[in-house]
Amino acid sequence: MTVVVLETAIIVILLLLVVVLLYYLLRVQQRNSKLEREFFLIDSKMKHLQLESLESRLDPHLFKNILNSIQSHAYQTYFALDKMAGVLDYVLYDSQKKLVSPREEHQFALSLIEINKIKISPLFQLNVKNKIAANEILYDQNLLAPLISIDLIENAFKHADLQSADSFISILFEIKGGSFHLMVSNKTSPKNALKKNHSGFGLESLHKRLEIIYKEHYRLERFVENDVYIAHLKINLDDFKAKMHFTG
Repeated sequence: MTVVVLETAIIVILLLLVVVLLYYLLRVQQRNSKLEREFFLIDSKMKHLQLESLESRLDPHLFKNILNSIQSHAYQTYFALDKMAGVLDYVLYDSQKKLVSPREEHQFALSLIEINKIKISPLFQLNVKNKIAANEILYDQNLLAPLISIDLIENAFKHADLQSADSFISILFEIKGGSFHLMVSNKTSPKNALKKNHSGFGLESLHKRLEIIYKEHYRLERFVENDVYIAHLKINLDDFKAKMHFTG
């Protein structure tokens, strides 16, 4: 009888130990979950502040390039200022939104291209293609970060060999398979580009913005092939849209 009582007491003690261990394990898990939530909030705030800092530095960079273009060809100032008025509206108002539609970004990019055309000769080969169907649903949905096309387009006009007879700039806008594509290519110059202060900031900030906003839902490829510099930005709008709905 004593053995049975002893065994029962041992079992009860073991059960109590298991309950206590489970209790502490639960408390640890709750504390870890709380720490994870707090870390996520801090991380989100840091990324938000970082993104705002990057976006705030884009506007002066854009205006400097635009003003340089206008100054280089004063006789086209009226036309350029007319286009710049639309660009300013977009930068001052639409760019303050977290997301805009591909249509809005596309129209902004076309105005930006028109302003940059002041730099080049009328004989220069500039090809701008639009492969976005008129009935494309994604075209009018707010899924693109504003000003996302600036750096690739500005970079082409900055580094293209404008003097070469076979030089060119080609820009393609496309929505295909639920993804937005911007492909920019230009003939590279054999001359070494002059290094300037803050040179390369635009593309660096573009990478950071894409990483913060789209994470795994984008791809940016840049490479040189047969003296042609090619930049291809692909943003998976369908997956990004699904993620927004899930997290929202």
